[in-house]
Amino acid sequence: MPLSHAKLWKALDALAHREGTSPSGLARRAGLDATSFNPSKRFGPGEPPRPRWPSTESLTRVLEATGLSLGGFAALADDAPPESASIPLLGLAQAGVDGFFDDAGLPLAEGWELTDLPRVKDSLLSLQIAGDSMTPLYREGDKVIVDREATDVRKGDRVVVRTTGGETLAKEIAALKAREVTLASINPAYPPRALPRRDILWMARILWVSQ
Repeated sequence: MPLSHAKLWKALDALAHREGTSPSGLARRAGLDATSFNPSKRFGPGEPPRPRWPSTESLTRVLEATGLSLGGFAALADDAPPESASIPLLGLAQAGVDGFFDDAGLPLAEGWELTDLPRVKDSLLSLQIAGDSMTPLYREGDKVIVDREATDVRKGDRVVVRTTGGETLAKEIAALKAREVTLASINPAYPPRALPRRDILWMARILWVSQ
């Protein structure tokens, strides 16, 4: 099995997930600098960016710290799903309590849960916000990710709506009725808009925004 750059890093992410920690926590457990496995360390400067590989020493220390064999790591590299990733999760209230960050402000291994990022699939779309109807929540140029299969929407959800007339709207659901959906803007300069359900091709929740 060729151990590509992407598969190797995905295996490290999968191992961190299996150990119930973040890549930073995994690095600390192996006695490495907490930033050793950060996404920012995986590519170097250049156009396109130059791939960076973890050292043999760092991999050896990770395997020793977790008790995983080289064959087991290779299996993780092969099985790690290329369409998913996880990041550390901590409530804001907890973030003010000692024990979750080190002196450099980096996350410690203990106490963190994980947030699964959206899995790449055909129903995912990334759309760029235009206009100011959703400011200050979404600004012009922000990119949102929506899942057209995430149709279990409810009042208060932020959604993207595609209409039969060819419009694509990013709005907040103000009201849901059997035959009509009322969409609101965050910017008070824009009044709510009622759309008959027959005019809606699809309506999906916004999962993530890149600002």
